This record gives sequence, structure tokens and C-alpha cells, in this order.
Amino acid sequence: QVQLVESGGGLVQAGDSLRLSCAASGPTFNMYAMGWFRQAPGKERDYVAAIRWSGGTTYYAASVRGRFIISADNAKNTVYLQMNSLKPEDTAVYYCEAVMGTYGRGPYPFYDEMGYHYWGQGTQVTVSS
Repeated sequence: QVQLVESGGGLVQAGDSLRLSCAASGPTFNMYAMGWFRQAPGKERDYVAAIRWSGGTTYYAASVRGRFIISADNAKNTVYLQMNSLKPEDTAVYYCEAVMGTYGRGPYPFYDEMGYHYWGQGTQVTVSS
């Protein structure tokens, strides 16, 4: 059972930056990708970004492209989300999720939470105006 633990959330002002971390433990030998999703109060969980574990190709939702950066430290089994120019609408609980298995280099629906196998408990990010 893979375990994911997020950290780094907090309360910041609009325009500030924040970096989230997610550490994976357990049988991670077949990690394929990791992603970040977020859920605002009363709304569905939305895709934010993803990174392929082999090669490091990154993908972003349009709402965060150019402001957020996803990266990974494979040796530490940790994925990061650097969030810059934060806006009040970025306020949400941020979840780290993992895709396990072998899927090749072709397209994968990283934007679809159904394609993920494990997720963490989430970390709250609040951006005040």
C-alpha cells in the first residue's frame, strides 16, 4: 500500500508564493506519475498538475499554467508544487495522488482522477485578498 503525505499548506495573501510537498512511501517501485488535485468548499475536486515519474514530463490545468510548477525528486519519492502569484480562487484543499503501473510514453488522462490509484489526506491552502 502506497502512502502519500502532503505538507506545506497555509494561509497566505494574494500574490504570495507557497510550496507544497508530497512524500510517497511503501512499494513505489512502479510509480508511473504523480499529480495534484484541489477541492474548494462546495465544489468538485479539480485537476491541477501532473508529472511523469520517468522523464519528468509535466502537465498543467489551464487555470494554473504559468503560475504553478510541479517537480519531483525521484530519490526522495517526493513531488512538489510551487505555487506563485496565488489568487483567492486558489483557496482549496490540495491532494497529492499517484498513478502506479506501466503505461508507456503515450497519452494518459492525468486530468482524470479516476486514473489515479492512491491519494493523500490533503493540505489546506487559503489565499486572502
